[in-house]
Amino acid sequence: MPVLHDDLSDFADSIVLGLGLSSKVQPFCPKYPVETALDVYRNNYFGNLHDALAYAYPVIEQLVGKDFFRCLTKQYIARHPSASGNLHHYGAEMADFIAGFEPAQGVVYLPDIAVLEWACHRAYFADDGPTLDVGRLLKIHPENYVGLVLHVHPSSHLVRSSYPITAIWNGHQPGANCDFHINLDSGPTNALVSRTNNAIIVSELGEADATWLQIIRSGVSLGEATATVLECHPEFDLLAALVNLVARGILIDFTLENTQ
Repeated sequence: MPVLHDDLSDFADSIVLGLGLSSKVQPFCPKYPVETALDVYRNNYFGNLHDALAYAYPVIEQLVGKDFFRCLTKQYIARHPSASGNLHHYGAEMADFIAGFEPAQGVVYLPDIAVLEWACHRAYFADDGPTLDVGRLLKIHPENYVGLVLHVHPSSHLVRSSYPITAIWNGHQPGANCDFHINLDSGPTNALVSRTNNAIIVSELGEADATWLQIIRSGVSLGEATATVLECHPEFDLLAALVNLVARGILIDFTLENTQ
């Protein structure tokens, strides 16, 4: 078994790292060189990972163009070999990679778009969640509402950015109006990612609602989260926030803290 392990490791290094194959490997066909066979495997390996990245980051590819994106993914794959047999798990480090990728420095919002796209990718493959049982919620006495701990759908994510990433993402979806203008100085954005009927939706939340949701998803009770937000955002409308998030399937369940 150790010999087999060494041979497989040697073969993997030849494919992933481009190293030469060990001299112990004997060609099976004199007319078909080992290097030619390795090139076939390498092309398949890099091609599959490139396709996986293109699937996860379609807006990035549109923004930079196919040629630049292929160059970017080639460098990414060289530094981040696949660590899973499931290609849907591949590409998690893309935002950090782009932030340090010198040729992409001129597109300042690109790392944040990558964060948003990975959130969308995760949302699409996330587990399903239940629908909030409103009837059960109505049985809770109003004086105990402060102790409610609301649970968030596993497909939902909140991405904060200094750039209008929600508008950029929506402007690059199929059927979007191609004649749109983005003001990069329009201020920060809170992008809410959710999934409805297997469709990914990216919408924008106000600062107060985004802060409240961020606190809620950390497991803080309704009363404490609301009080914290009202200190900084006295205009916060709790009822409107609840109606919006329940209607979109973001809030899916609750537990009740001991309020005694």
